[in-house]
Amino acid sequence: MSAVLPLRRVQRWARFSILDRYMLMELSGPFLFGLSAFTLIFAATQLLTIGRLVSSEHVPLWAAISIFLWALPGYMGLVIPMALLLGTLLAIQRLSGESELTAMKAGGISFTRMTIPLLAAGLVMSLVTFVIQEYVAPFAADQVSQIEDQVLNRVSAFNRDLTVSAPLPGGGKQITVATSYEQHSQALLHVTLIQYDRNNVPTQIIFADRADFTADQWQLENASLYRFNPDGTLISEPRVAQQEVELGEKPTDIVKRLSQNDPENLSRAEIADIVRSGQLTQTELRKYVTTYQEKLAQPFACFVFVLIAIPYGMRAARSGGGTGVGFGLAVLIVFVYYIVLTVFSFVSQAFINLAWFWAWVPNIIFTVIGLVRLRHAASV
Repeated sequence: MSAVLPLRRVQRWARFSILDRYMLMELSGPFLFGLSAFTLIFAATQLLTIGRLVSSEHVPLWAAISIFLWALPGYMGLVIPMALLLGTLLAIQRLSGESELTAMKAGGISFTRMTIPLLAAGLVMSLVTFVIQEYVAPFAADQVSQIEDQVLNRVSAFNRDLTVSAPLPGGGKQITVATSYEQHSQALLHVTLIQYDRNNVPTQIIFADRADFTADQWQLENASLYRFNPDGTLISEPRVAQQEVELGEKPTDIVKRLSQNDPENLSRAEIADIVRSGQLTQTELRKYVTTYQEKLAQPFACFVFVLIAIPYGMRAARSGGGTGVGFGLAVLIVFVYYIVLTVFSFVSQAFINLAWFWAWVPNIIFTVIGLVRLRHAASV
């Protein structure tokens, strides 16, 4: 019997009350409006890309539309927090403007209790945004790359030589250099491999026309091999038509790291793999580590925006503002937030050892502001 009572309390706490359902319904309409509006704003920038692909690159219309649709998930990390901010502002503005919040207070409902459903929605949407950012957006970005490779079917040379460093069994390392990457066949062109022993002394060098990736192995074509003896003499071996080697990276890893060179398109797991590979320059390492930490902190902007939108929504209602004022206030808050975010992103890259802390500083600042404003609004 004693175990049943706590269970009933939990079930009672987990159930949605009439107040919870009412507040969430008030939020859902403006949130969907904001989601549609901000998605259209971001999508409009892609219309120019579709026009350029169809007219200049002669890409089939189906491919251009597919690229457009697969690009949309990449914007959700920005769109969802902004839509939630606008939705909360408009919902609180209406409830406050029509004195419904005052009526609830008169009915014995505390202001804190009124805000719990909205804050819970912000927390849930933070988790949803994180899932989209980690699983949906990287997959969508891969689909865009595959479609572009399929319809454009061109060789892209990197702005610098492709260089891969990989450890060798028993010590030592192998440096692989290629001049370009053939996207449609996932082949490296004009490849040079240099192997070093554990004392960093070169032991052999291989030149090949190309390297194709098959069955988890790289296969060199038309390869010439030269071995270095301990006494410094060089031995040249006959040219071989094909030779299998390990490069330490797969084609997808190479493309993501060098052709895009943008960790924003990757998941945190992919960023961590690239960082552990040791292939990054110091500048790239700072960028990747900073992005890795920011990708955990930024989705929680949903919760922070709801927290800060509640008091500002009440203020907008008292000033007699309408939907336009709410929309303008949402844009202003987002603008200030992302300025602060950008500043601390640069700070994080400068002080990389505390990147985990700097990534959360914008959320901390706006949470403090929201709590102070919320306390003041509750006392009015």
